[in-house]
Amino acid sequence: LVYNILSMLYLIGLGLSTIEDISVSGLDVIKKCDHIFIDAYTSVLTHGIERISEFCGKQVKDADREFTENESNSMITLAKTANVAFLVVGDPLCATTHSDLIIRAIKEKIPYKVIHNAGIMTAVGCCGLQLYRMGETVSIPLWNEYFHPESFYLKIAANFVRGLHTLCLLDIKMKEKSVEALLHDRDIYDPPRFMVCPEAGYQILETARRIRHRVVEYDESDPEEFRELEPEVYLDPDCLVVCLARVGTPTQSIVVTTLQILGSSSPSEIGDSPEFSEALGGPMHCMIFPGELHPMEKEFLTSRLLVGDELEGLQTNCDGTSLPILLPPSKEGTSFKERVAAMFNRHEDIVKLTKKCR
Repeated sequence: LVYNILSMLYLIGLGLSTIEDISVSGLDVIKKCDHIFIDAYTSVLTHGIERISEFCGKQVKDADREFTENESNSMITLAKTANVAFLVVGDPLCATTHSDLIIRAIKEKIPYKVIHNAGIMTAVGCCGLQLYRMGETVSIPLWNEYFHPESFYLKIAANFVRGLHTLCLLDIKMKEKSVEALLHDRDIYDPPRFMVCPEAGYQILETARRIRHRVVEYDESDPEEFRELEPEVYLDPDCLVVCLARVGTPTQSIVVTTLQILGSSSPSEIGDSPEFSEALGGPMHCMIFPGELHPMEKEFLTSRLLVGDELEGLQTNCDGTSLPILLPPSKEGTSFKERVAAMFNRHEDIVKLTKKCR
């Protein structure tokens, strides 16, 4: 391959919070680039594009979903004769769309360079769960009237039955057209929408209900019809779930609770729970379904108790450090510490029972 060494495509990670999280090398590259775009649909920073342009001293253009997926060839064309930077919140290679961009650059014999940064795939270690115990990462899409995918449930269950944790990345909708706008070919876009943990929890519980219903009613003349759709194990509503919000920002929050508590709200009530509203706050959210817990992981998840905080207070910070907030099921006549212990013991029992069923 013969590359044009006078121009290059740069994919630059911005980190998870603000433009100030960019690396020194990333900022140096931006200053010498002729064209700068920012991915505006796989994630968002805590501020707008104007501040990014001001900080970098260069005009930064939005690359929304339509641009990145349908018109990014123009970015490749520019990179044939000029230095082009594509800025990505988090790490550049956490999304398959960005890998596709690199492949297209290679096909056009355009040199490229990736400048990495902190991404959500590793930053979730802040909750205390160990990254090497993670199974396949899952994306949970927002449901609508016409779209109810369920494959995420099967993947979470497959990880759980093997004792592995599952990182769930929650959907965001940026500059999306409604079905009506698509049918009438109108450039009318819905407002941005960010999935929150309670909404994801509801979809997971509802998916289990729907799968069970179909399996019960499947046509016995074709026993294979639904066998492929049935998970290896159904997630018990009492299993633990770790909710994370705004990871890597000053307002980062971590909540440890159960799937039943998380997903008990109906879609119309999601976000109205004062406990979750106060504890988690606004987007961006993601969550982890723990599998088998190492003693150190359990100790980290319950670290609020280590500093003597046995109250049900929902304060996020303790001496400037974000500690997991514990929301165990309520039970009369028991202390908060006893309820937390019961929540973790129940999860461990579920994991052991799942192992026996393999």
